[in-house]
Amino acid sequence: MSVRAVGWARSFPVHLGVREARRWCLAHLNTLEWTGGAPDTVHSILLTVSELVTNAHVHAHTSAHLVLTWDGCCLHVSVADGDPKLPTPRQASPRATSGRGLAIIDALADGWDAHAFHGGKTITACFHPPKQASP
Repeated sequence: MSVRAVGWARSFPVHLGVREARRWCLAHLNTLEWTGGAPDTVHSILLTVSELVTNAHVHAHTSAHLVLTWDGCCLHVSVADGDPKLPTPRQASPRATSGRGLAIIDALADGWDAHAFHGGKTITACFHPPKQASP
């Protein structure tokens, strides 16, 4: 069995905003065979991109370095920023206007993790394609 992986990467400075990151991501998602019949998964991926890029811009005050990698099993959505402090999930109060990003990602993705590196961190969420119905 041969393994074929594809990937795309782009930096999104704060001035480009989250909308451009979502647009860029969607263009690449449309090249994957399974996304045409998976609108819920595509929307989950785009919401995750929004959350991760927003966090890089708002909390780290840096550009968001977005990498999409499809390895045939999982679409890895990774965002790196310049803040080495790893995020910690928290319980947002009902009146809070922020603090729910990791809970949203946890609910949408098949898995996620965070890794610190010299000068920053990367958060990666994994999305499996939907199971295809048997004929």
